[in-house]
Amino acid sequence: MRFAAYLGLRFLFLIPQIVLISFITFVLVRMLPGNPARMSLGPLAPESAVEALREKWLLDRPIFEQYGAWLEKAFTGDLGESWVNNTYVLDDLIQRIPVTIEIIVLALIMVFLFLVPLAIITAARTKNRIVRFFQNITFGYGMLAGALPDFLLGLVLIFIFFTHAGILPGPEGRLGILDFESPFVTGSVLIDSLIAGDFDNFWSGAWHLIMPVFTLAFVYGAPIFKMLRSQMEGALQADYTIYAEAVGIKPRTVFLRAARVASGPTIVITGVVVMFLLGGAVLVETVFNLTGLGQYAVQSIVTADYAPLQGFVSFAAVFTMLVYLAVDLVQFAMDPRIKAVGSR
Repeated sequence: MRFAAYLGLRFLFLIPQIVLISFITFVLVRMLPGNPARMSLGPLAPESAVEALREKWLLDRPIFEQYGAWLEKAFTGDLGESWVNNTYVLDDLIQRIPVTIEIIVLALIMVFLFLVPLAIITAARTKNRIVRFFQNITFGYGMLAGALPDFLLGLVLIFIFFTHAGILPGPEGRLGILDFESPFVTGSVLIDSLIAGDFDNFWSGAWHLIMPVFTLAFVYGAPIFKMLRSQMEGALQADYTIYAEAVGIKPRTVFLRAARVASGPTIVITGVVVMFLLGGAVLVETVFNLTGLGQYAVQSIVTADYAPLQGFVSFAAVFTMLVYLAVDLVQFAMDPRIKAVGSR
């Protein structure tokens, strides 16, 4: 009952937050330089045609009236139409969101497979040669990842592994130039290839995703690594851990309790990192020519294409709120102090 009440309260605040963010975005997008009607019709179009198109798109109306019309359509699933691509924004998002989600999820999987174990190993109080070796490596990694832009790392990887070594494919997209995508089911090139039984496409897609996924994991995994290691070091050196060891509690139990203490702040920073991953994917997708939300957003900004940009930011807002909600729910389930506050 406490969990259901907490979840209902969070959803109650979720809706007004999304509406407020969508309105602020709506206003800011329309402050961008350029006239979409003029850009759509071209510089030689008569002014009367431009004004007629502005009226059709409601650009001559007050901003609140424009937003009200957009919000009414958005509730029915109509996010508008791109004047550049002549496509519906909702259809574009359905095609592009899985591309971005795929590289974000794969980057997080890489972080938890490699950086999380490294953080735990280097936090150990026993300073043997292996621990010292990994500590030296991870110290350099932490310094480098904190100062290296994601797009620069992507370009360096392309220069080394494609241009010079020829080991990995270049920035061709999710598949090779001569490859045909499997039928759309989920939008993930790996999952759709497996569903279709096309293992050639699966390996081609996996090969093309190595560099963009590594770029995101390397740059944005550093905060998770640093937070987990510092929290584990603090928990393993705390008085309650020393007391637990003194009274003879099993080392495995002591370690698991320390890991539980360290997991709370790590989960919070992971939620923040996911948001940075969404932003970092914008540049990484452009560098590696991935047809995801990143390219979509950049193209929309350059061409003053209001509807796609509004759709991208609205999705980002919903995605952000849901990630933060998931983080809060995990903390609620793990931290008895939050349960005690929620029960009052």
